[in-house]
Amino acid sequence: MAKMRALLSGRFNGKRWVIGVPYAWLLVFFALPFLIVLRISFSEMEAVRVGDIVSYADGTLSLRLRLANYLFLGDDDLYLRAYLSSLRFAALTTLGCLFIGYPFSYFMARSKPSRQPLLMMLVMLPFWTSFLLRVYAWKVLLSPGGWVATPIHALGLDRVLAAMGLIEAPGLLMNTPFSLLIGMVYTYLPFMVLPLYATLSKLDVRLLEASADLGATPWSTFWRITVPLSRGGIIAGSMLVFIPCVGEYVTPELLGGPRTLMIGRVLWDEFFGNNDWPLAAAIAVLLCLLVLLPMGLYNRAQAQEAKR
Repeated sequence: MAKMRALLSGRFNGKRWVIGVPYAWLLVFFALPFLIVLRISFSEMEAVRVGDIVSYADGTLSLRLRLANYLFLGDDDLYLRAYLSSLRFAALTTLGCLFIGYPFSYFMARSKPSRQPLLMMLVMLPFWTSFLLRVYAWKVLLSPGGWVATPIHALGLDRVLAAMGLIEAPGLLMNTPFSLLIGMVYTYLPFMVLPLYATLSKLDVRLLEASADLGATPWSTFWRITVPLSRGGIIAGSMLVFIPCVGEYVTPELLGGPRTLMIGRVLWDEFFGNNDWPLAAAIAVLLCLLVLLPMGLYNRAQAQEAKR
């Protein structure tokens, strides 16, 4: 009996460790930094430091929350345009990654098992080089005379892009929404491919065979069987792409232009250009809420659907 209790106690302690370590990690590296940024957003910038929101004087403990930073964000339409622009470019990048990544993931999942490790390595290969080097490479490729700019100009695709409003004029591909989207789709494509491949590789092929036996066309089978069963991978990949794209700074700075205003550049300017840390912290807090709120609503809906 004592051995049984000791065994159960050991299992219980092991379960607590398994659950407690991830929670501790989230607390230390997410919750605490977020609370620090939240405190700064309610503070006032002094000469060289951020003022305290809690003070103690004459036996009185006072808490002062300065809401002027959040009110200023609502008064100036620059920040609203930056938020909307970031959401738009993040959504377009997610759609581009899904459009390119889904067929490639499907091809990986249906290829021979001996070839799948090689294809997986090709997907991971860009991570073996520096992120900055890869972005700078696109500056060379899209510049006049570059390996990508030359065929685009030769085929007349730059005129199509200009008509769509993605570039300023034919031949000018750099520092445009087009160059920004190309760089972001290239950068975040592996984050879409990997979850899709993990989902599609587990798809039961017998369901596709049964659909074909019942007279369904390949296109109908794809939309009625394959896509619904891979919805988890689509959602996971979309979140992995959309969330970091909203706050992206490096790619818009190097490949974007005046028409590619994003909230990451605004954050940089407020922190390091204007030295207004409370306002920058307020921008960051709203950005976190803008991203976390839809995720929370989606997880709640998924939990409710699972209970039914």
